Amino acid sequence: MARFFQILAWGCMGLLMTGCNATPSTSLSPRDSLRRTGDKSKPIWEQVKIGDLAPSDSSKQSSLQIFKTINFDVHIFEIPAENIDKLDDIWEILHTQPLRFRDYKDFRANSFVARFGQTLLLKQVLDSLRSAGGKKVVTVKLLIEDGQAGNVIVARLNSKQDVLYISSGGLTDKTAIGPGILSLRIRAGKTAGLRDMCSVIAEPVFSLPISSPVPDLSKRAQRHEFAFATTAFGLKMTPGDFVLLGPDRYISDQSTLTGLFFNEPKGSLFFSETKSKPPELKPAVRIFILVCTGISD
Repeated sequence: MARFFQILAWGCMGLLMTGCNATPSTSLSPRDSLRRTGDKSKPIWEQVKIGDLAPSDSSKQSSLQIFKTINFDVHIFEIPAENIDKLDDIWEILHTQPLRFRDYKDFRANSFVARFGQTLLLKQVLDSLRSAGGKKVVTVKLLIEDGQAGNVIVARLNSKQDVLYISSGGLTDKTAIGPGILSLRIRAGKTAGLRDMCSVIAEPVFSLPISSPVPDLSKRAQRHEFAFATTAFGLKMTPGDFVLLGPDRYISDQSTLTGLFFNEPKGSLFFSETKSKPPELKPAVRIFILVCTGISD
């Protein structure tokens, strides 16, 4: 009886081994797979692009689409106040078109002057500023997200003070600002249907020295901002276009918007034309050159 079960067990094992050997293997090596297709297929790592390897995250995709920037260089020059009349020659070679103002009379009544130029004139303007004894103090680079704004800090106010300016209708008005920051705010957005053109609005703005990622605190700070709307201007710009912004005369009074915005109250060191003398501390006037350097897609 035991002999019978032993024979039966050996028989079953033989059938199992025969069944395994009867089934052909269907697994192929990568090299064999390419041979089967006549080497017409490419390895998977050549077919897949980098973008295909990234996870499909709709939020990341939308943020990438939103992040389109308009780029600016803002050159801030200082010239001796005694040479302010030398700016007249520079204003004459530039244009008021295509600049737009809320009211041009109010803009000029504040002693603000703005002129438009293009790439070929920029070097001539820079050379003329240097010939007037000017020096470049700093270049501020702005990458402004489409439809948003960037600030160029002009002056810091350590205490509260009254500022006189010309409001709508040519009326002299007064507002109390400080402590805080007086800036040149530049808002820019791409022009619909035109790839290399943007709409720009610039204006002096006073704001509190608060920078918070908390939306409620940010909104609260914005409620205390004060924009000097009568000195705002706007235009369409393409890369290479620039705007020269400065005063039409020297006003030293720091209680006026013009004096506060364009003057350096501590003065600045300037070399003489011959450079044979040591630099002298002189009253200084600020000049701004806003240059559009690029518009990204």
